[in-house]
Amino acid sequence: MKSPHTPIGWLLLSLQVHVERARRAPERGASAIEFVIITAILVALAAAVGVVIYRLVTDEAESIDIPDAPGGGGL
Repeated sequence: MKSPHTPIGWLLLSLQVHVERARRAPERGASAIEFVIITAILVALAAAVGVVIYRLVTDEAESIDIPDAPGGGGL
């Protein structure tokens, strides 16, 4: 069983609920499946944007030159 306490777990449980609802109501199945597909695409897009932002910030943070602290007690 997936844990709803993590973002991925919540996403998987949410998608599972939508799929189960679509299977139970055949007259609403098409719209529910479309909703699930659109949601999955948006989540994937948001994840991709998040990865790009994370990489840009990480690259910039690594390029910052931090000199040794004065009086650092080195040998």
